[in-house]
Amino acid sequence: MKIAAARESSPLESRVALTPDSVKKFVALGIQVSIESGAGLGSGIADDAYTAAGATVAASAAEAFANADIVVCVDTPAEDVLAHIPQGSILIGMLNPLDKLTDFSALNARSIHAYAMEFLPRISRAQSMDVLSSQSNLAGYRAVIEAVAATSKTIPMMMTAAGTIPPAKVLVLGVGVAGLQAIATAKRLGAVVSAFDVRAATKEQAESLGAKFIEVPAADNAETSGGYAKEMDDDYKRRQEEALAAVIKTQDIVITTALIPGKPAPELITKAMVASMKAGSVIVDLAAAAGGNCKLTKRDDAIQTENGVVLLGYTNLSSRAASDASPLYARNLFTFISTLMFDKTTKTLKILSDDELIKGTLVTKGGKTVHPALVA
Repeated sequence: MKIAAARESSPLESRVALTPDSVKKFVALGIQVSIESGAGLGSGIADDAYTAAGATVAASAAEAFANADIVVCVDTPAEDVLAHIPQGSILIGMLNPLDKLTDFSALNARSIHAYAMEFLPRISRAQSMDVLSSQSNLAGYRAVIEAVAATSKTIPMMMTAAGTIPPAKVLVLGVGVAGLQAIATAKRLGAVVSAFDVRAATKEQAESLGAKFIEVPAADNAETSGGYAKEMDDDYKRRQEEALAAVIKTQDIVITTALIPGKPAPELITKAMVASMKAGSVIVDLAAAAGGNCKLTKRDDAIQTENGVVLLGYTNLSSRAASDASPLYARNLFTFISTLMFDKTTKTLKILSDDELIKGTLVTKGGKTVHPALVA
C-alpha cells in the first residue's frame, strides 16, 4: 500500500497533509509514503525530515503519485495535478464539497474515490479525525493575532505613571470551536470579551472562558442535530440586529465565525453597524469564504472603510499557523486511514465501506458524485 502527497496547488495554502510524525506512523504499519519535494516548506518541514522519517521524496507530483493507492491533500489539487493521480485511486482531503463553485468532474473523469473530511459525522469516535475542529481551533487563535496586529490599541489594561490604559474590548460572534478559541486567546491577552451565538447552549461555554454572553431569546431550538446553528426567522434577526448594534459600536475588535453549512454565511454586521464603530476598530471575518458575516467583507483582502474601520477577510487563517496546523491535520488523516482503510494483518488497503464515517465522507465513486448532500 502506498500513500502520497504533493505540494498544495493554492498559493495561499502553507499546510501539508503529511508530516514526519505521520510518515513514521504510516511506515511503522508497513505503508510506503511518497511526497513531492518542497511540499512541507510552508509548514517549516524540510525534505530531509521526510527522508529521515522513512518517506521517499519525489521530484514532482507525477513521481510522487506513481502507483499510489491513496493521495492525501489539504485542498483539492488543481486539474493539472489531478491528472497525475492514478485512475481509480483514493483522494482524501478538505474538498470544500458544499461550495457552489466546487466541481468534481475532473475527479469523476478519472474514477477517483474522493473523501471530503468536512463531511465527517460529528460523533464521539470521530473526534480524533475531525479536521474542522483541529483547524478551526487554530483559525480562532489566529483571528485574534491578526486583529491585534491590525489595531493600534493595546490589549491588556496598563497602569503607567502617565495614566491608566483601559483594556481592549473584543466581541466574538459565533461560539463554536473557532469562537471559543478566539475568546480564550483574547482573554489571555487581557481583553474584556463579549460573545454572541443563537444557540443558547453556548452561553455556559462562553462564560466559562470569561466572556460576557449577549442573549437574544429564541422561541425555537436554534441548533441542528449536528450541533450547527440554524437559520433564524425574521423576528429573531430583527431583535438580534438591535442587540448587536448596541454593543458593536463600543468594541475595539470584532471576530465573526458564524456559518450555516451549505448556505451563505448569515449577515450579522450591517453597514450601519460598521459606520457606528470607532476609527481604528478591527473586524476579522472568519466566514469570508462563505460570503462573510459582514456586508462589507472582501474575500482574501484587508480593507479600511471610510470611517477608519479595518476589515480582514482572510479565508485561510489556519494556514497562517501552518507549523502547528499541519501536524494536527496529518494526525486526523492518519487516524482516518489507519482505522477505516487499512488491514493491519495483511498490510493492504481494506476500506470499511459500511462504516458510517466512510459513508458520510465519500463524495465521488466510480465516476459519479454519490454523496446525498450533493446529488439532486
